[in-house]
Amino acid sequence: AAGNTLTIDMETWATEYRAGDPGTVRFTGLPDREKTVEIWLPHNETTELVALRTDAPVEGVADRGRVWLHHGSSISHGSEAAGPTSTWPALAASLGGVELVNLGLGGSALLDPFTARAMRDTPADLISVKIGINLVNLDLMRLRAFGPAVHGFLDTIRDGHPTTPLLVVSPILCPIHEDTPGPGAPDLDALSAGVVRFVATGDPAERAAGKLTLGVIREELARIVRQRAADDPQLHHLDGRELYGQTDHDELPLPDNLHPDAATHRLIGERFAAAAFADGGPFAAGGRG
Repeated sequence: AAGNTLTIDMETWATEYRAGDPGTVRFTGLPDREKTVEIWLPHNETTELVALRTDAPVEGVADRGRVWLHHGSSISHGSEAAGPTSTWPALAASLGGVELVNLGLGGSALLDPFTARAMRDTPADLISVKIGINLVNLDLMRLRAFGPAVHGFLDTIRDGHPTTPLLVVSPILCPIHEDTPGPGAPDLDALSAGVVRFVATGDPAERAAGKLTLGVIREELARIVRQRAADDPQLHHLDGRELYGQTDHDELPLPDNLHPDAATHRLIGERFAAAAFADGGPFAAGGRG
């Protein structure tokens, strides 16, 4: 296949870069009439657009309705999804009839100030942030720092979107990190057999010293949203286990102990749409920021 290839050894984290040639994709056999063409680039690759050519004049599509801005981890990014239109946010956006701007950043949903500033400055009618798993599996911070970091992140978003519906989503179920802190790491025994699987390497006893687990994060996020919602009626909370919980894990376990598979992406997308976009939900039709 055309394109450059970056190979990462998950045991040593050594990388190998192999340059390739540019590739060309042609869309042929389209109907001979005015049409809307929507191109979804691969969600699991970096795409550099060298040129875009057409055989007839084209123009941008007019306003397509409400824009939903979402930020999350590799789960939101779409790791293990079947394709770019099959990530759970893409599926939820389609069901909700909204235009998606997906800031799912694999391994990097870390409450970074620059991410909050990017969200602050991005036009949006609806906003959601899914917080937690990367903070735990990178063992990034302690409970003392977590609360202020969440407040600061939300404050920055609110600087640019003071009245936009804003939904804070806590982590979906992930058994290895429910009560065990990070960092997470590849399971080397499984890796030696050619299987990618993750484990938690922390000690549950370290929660007493402020180490974060998914259970701790869910409790703290619920508390923070309750506190802020007293003065911010457009701030909402969704427990991630409503999207994927223990019963779901029993039927659709996480293949690598961390990331949902394609079927689970569909499940999460459908449940998010039902929770957020249905009548009475925070993103119900008619709401714009």
